[in-house]
Amino acid sequence: MNKKYIIPAVVVGLSLVAWFVFGGEQSESIELTTTPKKGEFVVDVTTTGELRAKNSVEIKGPQRAREIRLYNLKIQRLIPEGTIVKEGDFVAELDRSEITSRLQDAMLELQQAQSQVTQVSLDSTLTLSQARDNLINLEYALEERQIALDQSVYESPAVQRQAEIDLDKARRQLAQERKNYVTKVKQAEAKMSEVQADLQEEQNEVDKIRSLQREFTVTAPAQGMVIYRRNYDGSKVTEGSDISAWNPIVAELPDFSVMESVTYVNEVDVQKISEGQNVEIGLDAIPEKKLSGEVTSVANIGEQRPNSDSKVYEVIIEIAESDSVLRPAMTTSNRVIVNRVQDAMYIPLETIHVQDSTSFVFKQSGLFPVMQEVELGLMNENEVIVNRGLSMDDVIYLSLPSDTSGVEKIFLEEEITLK
Repeated sequence: MNKKYIIPAVVVGLSLVAWFVFGGEQSESIELTTTPKKGEFVVDVTTTGELRAKNSVEIKGPQRAREIRLYNLKIQRLIPEGTIVKEGDFVAELDRSEITSRLQDAMLELQQAQSQVTQVSLDSTLTLSQARDNLINLEYALEERQIALDQSVYESPAVQRQAEIDLDKARRQLAQERKNYVTKVKQAEAKMSEVQADLQEEQNEVDKIRSLQREFTVTAPAQGMVIYRRNYDGSKVTEGSDISAWNPIVAELPDFSVMESVTYVNEVDVQKISEGQNVEIGLDAIPEKKLSGEVTSVANIGEQRPNSDSKVYEVIIEIAESDSVLRPAMTTSNRVIVNRVQDAMYIPLETIHVQDSTSFVFKQSGLFPVMQEVELGLMNENEVIVNRGLSMDDVIYLSLPSDTSGVEKIFLEEEITLK
């Protein structure tokens, strides 16, 4: 009876010991492994971009504001973005307070110029009138001297001589005053021309301001959809924004036939980007919509964007398709295809371990792992091509084995020598 119960108890006890020794350790030492894959290997750079029209018609405010010393113009009213307009339709109204002040100053200057013209005209009239009266008086005086001379024939020679002298003086004085009168007329004409030129200049200034004032009501130069212009920092030009007199763009009318995605690539990845590369494009608003494009421009100089800690480079991608659903400011996901390798063998990046500038993987070799040196090729965000060191049948570890002490290292040179 005792043996009947002892033997099963021993068997159960040995089973429990075996489970704790072997089964328990195996569960704790389970290693994640994988094998190399083979097929097309794609090296890409993925970025987020924003759609814009490649070509657009600019809706501009006053073009000559600088001529009247206006350098910043404030938008007082602006129609909603996305509004469809026809040529000549109202788009925006600019603040007129400053130009109204300029007009008032110009009107005051014009009035002063008009007063100056009137004053000069009156002065010239009076001066020339007096000069003409003087000439008439001198003509009468000359006639009197002539009569006196005629009557002196019966006088002494001395009296006759004096009469001749008086007549000659009167004749020369009349001639001199006639010359002076011509000079005074020319002076009056010159003075009048000067003040009239000033008057015309002030009138032109008033006309210019009035003409410019009409441009403060901004209308559409063509038919299209109004899209707000963006500043350098990405903010939109809206009501209350200032626009520069040097580039007074209020909004734009984009041409939807050719669209671009504008994106920014960090200084590490921009080395991989070049013009002519193909791009796979997705729309965040329409996930099922897939587009294609091509890199058309890569900036040579980096810039500091508001939401970036490092320098980024502007990259422009032209969309190949023309689609009515595409709208400016839509967010795009851009996958720039840098390189494609057909029939490549590749493994996950997490399997790679670097020691002394040499790349290794841990692979299974019998019951124990070994460190295998590998020669790597192109790399993308998740995987890397293996040129030498592995075969498709190798099982490699996705992480460090639990025990790496005494692990054998196999170098490529040794492998080549053995063969």
